[in-house]
Amino acid sequence: MDPKNIFQALLVSHRTQRELYARLLATKPASAERQHVFEELKSELAAHETAEERCFYVPLFEHDQSVDLSRHAIAEHHEMDEMVEHLEKVDPHAAEWQECCQKLCHKIEHHLDEEEQKFFPQAGEVLSDAQKHELALAYEAEFTTLRLKQEA
Repeated sequence: MDPKNIFQALLVSHRTQRELYARLLATKPASAERQHVFEELKSELAAHETAEERCFYVPLFEHDQSVDLSRHAIAEHHEMDEMVEHLEKVDPHAAEWQECCQKLCHKIEHHLDEEEQKFFPQAGEVLSDAQKHELALAYEAEFTTLRLKQEA
C-alpha cells in the first residue's frame, strides 16, 4: 500500500491498536487468547511508537509550533511503555491485571484521539504535501522493518 500522506499511514496502525485493545478487553482473564492479544498489542505499540517518533515527530521538531505537541506525544509513548512493562509483571489472574489493562487501553485511546484531533491538524499546517508523502513512505518502511525484527 502506498499512502498519500503520513496521516493515512499512521491511521492504519491506529485502527489496528483500537481493534486489539477492544479484543483484549473482551478476553477472559488469564486465558491463552488474552496473552496472545496482549502480545500482539504490545508488538503493534512498540513498532508504531518507534517508527512514528523517528519518521513523524522528529521531523516536526524543526517547526516551533509543533515542538510542544511532539514532546507531549513522545512522553505519552513512554507512559504507555511503562504501563505495558508493569502489566508484564502482574499476575494475569489478579484483579490488578484487568485494572491496569483498562488504564492502558484508556491511555491508548486518549493518545490516539489527541493525535488525530490536535496533532494531525497542526502537523498538516507545517508539512508540505511532498513531506507528508515522503514521511508516509519512511514510516511504513520503518514500521515494517521493526515488525519483522520482532517476529524474527
